[in-house]
Amino acid sequence: MTRTILVTGAAGFIGAALSQRLLQRGDRVVGLDNLNSYYDPALKQARLAEIESLDGSWRFERMALEEGDALSRLFSDERPDVVVNLAAQAGVRYSLENPAAYIQSNLVGFGHILEGCRHHGVGHLVYASSSSVYGGNRNLPFHERQPVNHPVSLYAASKKANELMAHTYSHLYGLRATGLRFFTVYGPWGRPDMAPMLFARAILAGEPIKVFNHGKMQRDFTYIDDIVEGVLRCCDKPATVNPDFDPLHPDPATAAAPHRVFNIGNSQPTELLRFIEVMEEALGRTAIKDFQPMQPGDVVATAADTEALEAWVGFRPATPIERGLARFAAWYRRYNAV
Repeated sequence: MTRTILVTGAAGFIGAALSQRLLQRGDRVVGLDNLNSYYDPALKQARLAEIESLDGSWRFERMALEEGDALSRLFSDERPDVVVNLAAQAGVRYSLENPAAYIQSNLVGFGHILEGCRHHGVGHLVYASSSSVYGGNRNLPFHERQPVNHPVSLYAASKKANELMAHTYSHLYGLRATGLRFFTVYGPWGRPDMAPMLFARAILAGEPIKVFNHGKMQRDFTYIDDIVEGVLRCCDKPATVNPDFDPLHPDPATAAAPHRVFNIGNSQPTELLRFIEVMEEALGRTAIKDFQPMQPGDVVATAADTEALEAWVGFRPATPIERGLARFAAWYRRYNAV
């Protein structure tokens, strides 16, 4: 029986890739995106064109999560079986400049998603969280049982708030909800404000790239196909109550409600300078490095413990950066005709 899946942020990096996979396997997909100008909407339109070129049942609505009445009507009209909420105001550094955008989209907008799920019989909500929630924690690798009480950006705080809000709806209304903490996603059709796109453009143009914290950074770079596979598998296995939940020793990753949280990361943190080296090899050019100090709101290192994800859905990301960046570089040259 064909399911209807509502994907918010469907013109975004992860949302577009996920929508294509859902259509290819026969789901009916309703995509929602506000196509804002945080980065060039032309890239978002190009992603949508890729989706529309596929066979399958696809409907797109241009809408923001903050439009509560319109969103409620969409839920009422479409009656989605599953909602995958990927729409959000993204970016750590931008949250220092425009915090109001994060409050409206990531908090008010997410509240509208929860209300839509509550009132329209949604069977499962899968929503994007972020590795940013680990904040000032330096105890690597990060695992879901660790507390996330020290965010260092409003973006991170908004994602932790989403987890708390979803847990509350699971507890009060029985909404099955799964939060996914993504770790530094990269690959073809990626966001132009993130390092791979910024680096590729500058390297091919012979311009300097900014290397923050003088290169003494580590990131758990995770290839887009691995992220999508993890999301798909979680969509197909709704959250359940943890029967062993102990309120005297509560597990932050599970609950006495049908709510769970998982890391999705490559579990192979990479030094920033090594990442640049592999990018140089993939592009066949040498980077001009402009070493910069640490940026406010940033963290030194991320690394994902994905044992819980593997135990739950039988999958863990594993694409090495050498393969992932080769695919990204080939796409980048085609897309930009470089």
